[in-house]
Amino acid sequence: MTPLRPEIRALLPEARRTINRVARSFSLAARLLPNQIRNDVELLYLVLRTLDDLVDVDVRAGGSTRDAAERRIAAAEAWASGDEIGASTGGAAEVSRELLILDDLARRHPDLPRDAVHDFLAGMRADLAGPQIETDQDAAHYCYQVAGTVGRLMASMLGVVPGHEREADRAARALGAAMQRTNILRDIDEDLANGRVYLSAASLRAHNIDPAAASGSTSLRDADRGELLRDEIARADAEYDEGLNGIRYLTHGGRSIRAAALLYREILRQIERDGYGARRPHRPVVGRARKATLLARAAIGG
Repeated sequence: MTPLRPEIRALLPEARRTINRVARSFSLAARLLPNQIRNDVELLYLVLRTLDDLVDVDVRAGGSTRDAAERRIAAAEAWASGDEIGASTGGAAEVSRELLILDDLARRHPDLPRDAVHDFLAGMRADLAGPQIETDQDAAHYCYQVAGTVGRLMASMLGVVPGHEREADRAARALGAAMQRTNILRDIDEDLANGRVYLSAASLRAHNIDPAAASGSTSLRDADRGELLRDEIARADAEYDEGLNGIRYLTHGGRSIRAAALLYREILRQIERDGYGARRPHRPVVGRARKATLLARAAIGG
């Protein structure tokens, strides 16, 4: 494999600290990867987390940092469209580290799908504007933008069995989307308190919940919550099944991806064990012993 550029290798310690601090389940799963691929995955995570944090900071600041966030997103969009680094600003502006990392990853992984980066950034723009998720199709598209794209990027770095590119792409999209749905269900009360609803208005109405009333609420009523979460969990579980079934099309890292899927899917089981949010305020957390069991299952291919 082509070696990392020295300036990119220097970012590895920060990349590892970031994934260990912010995404403990993913960091545990990444330990099952071959070392060089693990480095690339952690660098990719640093890029995506940096961009996502720019959006989160702006949301918390009420839009006061919007210009800075949009400049960084626009520069990454230009790169994803095929521009050389610095071309969008005539080379005059300082090049962000995320562009340097992306460019090096693309050099080392020629099949890295730049359109997936572009679609991820569209999801970041949707977050900046505030989610407008009317239909179940809108919800599925958003989950693809912010997480299905990550699945596609991961698959390109792990490698795909020749002749199965289409199946691998579908599975990567599904698994990423399942994980994002899990994030949404895990963080539902926190998001509602911040005036953000990532479930579709159509799904809320189907469970006799007024979308306008849900936004800004600290929680949904127990009577509303159970059936809504059951349906959303079923959607996520179907995507997990599709994603896990597609792991066979990867040439490397199958155990790691299986571990990440099992660890994340267990959050859904914890939501069920917690009574679909009946314990509030409460964020569902999978215990260490259960994580260890799931990691062992993934390691032996179970």
